[in-house]
Amino acid sequence: MTLTATTITWDKLISKKRFETADKKYTSDESVRGEFQRDYDRIVFSSAFRRLQNKTQVMPMPESDFVHTRLTHSLEASVVGRSLGRIVGKSILERYPELAEEKNIQEADFGDVVAAACLAHDIGNPPFGHSGEDAISSYFESEAAKPYLTNLTEAQKADLIRYEGNAAGFRVLTYTYPTHCNMPGGLSLTYTTLATFTKYPKESLPIILNTKNTSEKKYGFFQTEKAWFNNIAKELGLLKKGQAGEVYYHRHPLAFLVEAADDICYRIIDFEDGLKLGLVPQEQGMDLLRQILNLDSNHKSSLTFYDWKEEIGYLRARIIGKLIDETTAVFLEHEQEMLNGTYDKPLINELACKPVLDKIKDLSIKLIYQNRPVLEIEAAGFEVLGGLLDAGIKAVFEKNSKHHRKLAALIPPHYLQLPDTATDYERIIHICDFVTSLTDQAALGLYRKIKGIELPKMY
Repeated sequence: MTLTATTITWDKLISKKRFETADKKYTSDESVRGEFQRDYDRIVFSSAFRRLQNKTQVMPMPESDFVHTRLTHSLEASVVGRSLGRIVGKSILERYPELAEEKNIQEADFGDVVAAACLAHDIGNPPFGHSGEDAISSYFESEAAKPYLTNLTEAQKADLIRYEGNAAGFRVLTYTYPTHCNMPGGLSLTYTTLATFTKYPKESLPIILNTKNTSEKKYGFFQTEKAWFNNIAKELGLLKKGQAGEVYYHRHPLAFLVEAADDICYRIIDFEDGLKLGLVPQEQGMDLLRQILNLDSNHKSSLTFYDWKEEIGYLRARIIGKLIDETTAVFLEHEQEMLNGTYDKPLINELACKPVLDKIKDLSIKLIYQNRPVLEIEAAGFEVLGGLLDAGIKAVFEKNSKHHRKLAALIPPHYLQLPDTATDYERIIHICDFVTSLTDQAALGLYRKIKGIELPKMY
C-alpha cells in the first residue's frame, strides 16, 4: 500500500520538528537517542512530572505504599502505550514502506511518541484528582470570582468555569514563565508528541452538547496556547473542524492509543487497588477479572499461588497483554477512517470484553470512587482549592490590602511577575497554574496556614 494524497498522511503526522531557538547546542545526528525518546526523557526530568508522586489517582492521600498515585499510573500507562505504539508502528510501516525509506521513520518512533504522550497525560491534573477540576470550575462560577472576570472574553471565561486538566497539561508542556528563561516553548517537545498528547484538540468553545465524538467531550488547550496548538495542527496536517476562526480539529490518530492506554490502566489497575484495599469483595472482583480472559470461576491455573493478591497480579498481567493485542487490532482496522476523520470513539469500546469492562467500571464507581472517605476528602478539596484560588487572585488584584500582600509573599514569584501589558485573564491563569501545580499535601498544608488552622513550626 502506498501513501496517497488523501485528507491526512503519516508522512506529515510523524514529524521531528520541535519548538527551539535558532542556536541549537546539538543536532539530532549527534545524539544516540531518537527525537521522541528525548521527549520522553524531558518529561521524566520535569518538576511537574515529579510532583505526580503526591497527587491522587484512586485514593486521596493514601496511607498505603501499594496504592497507585498519578506518578505510578502515568508510568504504567506509558509502558502500555509503548507496546501499543510499537505494534501499530510495525504494521503502519508495512503498509507504507516509504515512511522508513524516505522519512527515516522507525517502528520505535511510534512507540516512543505514544509512551511520551502517555507519560504526560495527567501532568496538568490539579490536587485531589478529577474532583480538583470540579473545585476550580466551581470557584469561577461563584459570586466571589465574578468581579475578576468582567474583562474576560466568553472563551476565556469558558476556560475557567469548565477548567480542564488536559488544557493545563498542554500549558505545562509548552509554556515558559518569563522570569524563568528567555527561551519560549516550555519543554520544547516535538509537534507530534504534543499533538498525540492532545486527546481533545479544540478550544473550550464551542461546547458540543450530547456529542457522540469522544474528542469533543472536553477541550485541550487554554486561550493562552490557542495559537500554539493551531501552528502544530497546521504543521502536521490535522483535519479542521468547526467554523472559521475556531481552533477545532480532528485528533492525531496516535491520540487514540494514548486514550486506550489510560483506559486499560485505570479500568484494570484501579480495580486491582480496590481489591487489595478490601473495597471490592474478593471473589466478585476475581471473577470479573477471570471473565476478561474467558476463564470460569472453577478454572485452575497450572501455577500455584500462595497469596490471592499475587494471583491478581498474574491475572492483571495477562489481561493487559490481551487488551493490548485486541486494541491494536481495532486501531489498524479503523486506521483509514482515522486518517479521513470519520472515526471518533474510544478504541476500548470496540473490544469483545467491553461488557465485562463496563461491569468493572460500574463496580469501581460504586465501591471505590464513591467510597465515603474518598467523597469526604474530595468535598474538603473543594474548600481547599477554592480558598487557595480566592486568596491567590485577591493577592493579584487587591495589592493595596496588607492582608493580600502577605498572601502574595507566599506565592512563588514567577506566578506573579508578569509584564504590565498582561491581561486579567493571563494573571488569573498564572494563579491557576500555581494552585494546579500543588500536590495534595502541599495544597492542604498551605490552606491550613493561610486560614490560621495550623501555624508553621519555627524550629
